[in-house]
Amino acid sequence: MHRLIVATTTAVIAAALAVGADFGIVALLEAPPEQPNVPLISYDTAAPRR
Repeated sequence: MHRLIVATTTAVIAAALAVGADFGIVALLEAPPEQPNVPLISYDTAAPRR
């Protein structure tokens, strides 16, 4: 009986850890990436030279 309780407890703890890890991974994947607000290409807005 003791082995059955230990096996059940181990399975429940392992399942809880798997669910917790799953929620953590999903939270990390849904987080918006931090992107710098710097344009890759910039055009001069001044009047052209003559």
